[in-house]
Amino acid sequence: MQKKERFRRFLDYFTQHFPEPKTELTFSNPYELLVAVILSAQCTDKRINQVTPALFARFPEPESLAAASVEEVFSYIRSVSYPNNKAKHLVGMARMLMERFGGEIPSTVEALQTLPGVGRKTAHVILSIVYNQPTMAVDTHVFRVSHRLGLAPLTATTPLAVEKALVAHIPREYVYKSHHWLILHGRYVCLARSPKCEVCDLRDFCKYYEKRVKPVVGGSTAELPSRVEQQ
Repeated sequence: MQKKERFRRFLDYFTQHFPEPKTELTFSNPYELLVAVILSAQCTDKRINQVTPALFARFPEPESLAAASVEEVFSYIRSVSYPNNKAKHLVGMARMLMERFGGEIPSTVEALQTLPGVGRKTAHVILSIVYNQPTMAVDTHVFRVSHRLGLAPLTATTPLAVEKALVAHIPREYVYKSHHWLILHGRYVCLARSPKCEVCDLRDFCKYYEKRVKPVVGGSTAELPSRVEQQ
């Protein structure tokens, strides 16, 4: 199957069955989204949504978070992954947000990445949701699923390479949605260690299913990048 056809079938399926995907993080403004995305690194959205209500009640805007101590912020997020580092990042992010950007969330990747705790993935999430920019945030789910479906080539062994491979073939108006489609498919169907191929509606054009699950006659299977298998 040609790559163009593979992308067409991917887009056709999700635009028909899940036309308006959204992040599962709970937030009410750009500041809350930024905090939630920083906290969500290597942690589940479910856990973050359990933590943020009390955190946002205590620190409802960047000003109050900027004035907080790392120790107090830690007391609200102790149940998330890497709470010590994330507490430091949140306080540092809020202080820089006030000092350099007047409390406003920046609208460029470069500016966002100057904030503590904000990498390219986090910046792209903010830009796509807050500013409707066609950015592709590549997390472990996007990385894994795009390789398995054959949307990203085996030679794309970094998040940036996967990002470029995807945006090169996805129309601008679907980039943001495709990010969520890949995440949610990886979270609930195309699991890292035990993918639910038997219930997956994409298996008829999935390279992983064709080479790893469906019986293959007279040939060896190509190996996915080791990073994909670990994520």
